[in-house]
Amino acid sequence: MIEIFLDPVLLTDFLRTSLRLSIPVVFAAVGGVLSERSGVYNIGLEGMMLAGAFGAAVGAFFFDTPFAGLVTGAICGMLTALILAVLGVSLGVNQIVTGIAINLLVLGLTSFLSRIVFGAQANTLNLTGFKPFTIPGLALIPVIGPVFFNQDFLVYLMYAVVPLLYFMMFATPWGLNIRAVGENPRAADTAGVSVNAVRYACVLGSGFFAGIGGCFLVLSQVYLFSENMSAGKGFIALAAVILGRWNPVGALLACLLFGFFDALQLRLQFLNPEVSHEIFVAMPYVVSILALVGLVGRPTPPAAAGIPYRREAK
Repeated sequence: MIEIFLDPVLLTDFLRTSLRLSIPVVFAAVGGVLSERSGVYNIGLEGMMLAGAFGAAVGAFFFDTPFAGLVTGAICGMLTALILAVLGVSLGVNQIVTGIAINLLVLGLTSFLSRIVFGAQANTLNLTGFKPFTIPGLALIPVIGPVFFNQDFLVYLMYAVVPLLYFMMFATPWGLNIRAVGENPRAADTAGVSVNAVRYACVLGSGFFAGIGGCFLVLSQVYLFSENMSAGKGFIALAAVILGRWNPVGALLACLLFGFFDALQLRLQFLNPEVSHEIFVAMPYVVSILALVGLVGRPTPPAAAGIPYRREAK
């Protein structure tokens, strides 16, 4: 196993796999940061990712272009997030219960619709997807060049999304409004900020990013849609939000940690075929839990997270 870290070729391949395994979780996690910073718990990230994956498959299937799949998947993620916004923000339904309901609804609905749309060929599709392309010069850097600069469109999009979201959240008036709504919505309302409008925008943005995470699974990894293909990645994204302390950059680092151990468990499965693969599959999830317990300490979410805002309330 140690030879992976001593051989530059093996190390490059390992790090490249780690990065690509983390990308869908990164998109979902930054969406979770955006939603929870505004005061809305988004337990439905798993369902939004799955909706995005299904939408990506449908768009790529009918229009034969990955960009159509990307747009369709992002829209499906936002439509799923709209359920959370209406129930959790407008109607004041418990946001955690709503998120769980979204996950169950999308799981059943996408399984049913995939059989209608794709029929018997659902598991044998070979959809048009994004292909890697190199950035001249940067891709020639030893080890890290091929890892970071020989990727596809969605990976490069992630490179832009995280710093832009960080800048927007911590260096712009719009970001100040988001954080104010998440910490003290009454004070924000008094200052003229529309609390529900900000929360709606953030929840829909959360669905948008989670949907793109689902798009990555279809358009950059497997090029087909399968039932429950998000496979718990939305819940890992929730852990990354907490581990990253509701910060886009912190969430990114937490997702990279997950991707590293996910790639490691794949390598261990290959090297130890006599050992039950379930033991290795559990590794990244166990590491995420241990990191959450051991490294974060006592996390402090936004003060108003999970609390519906009613303007007339005293």
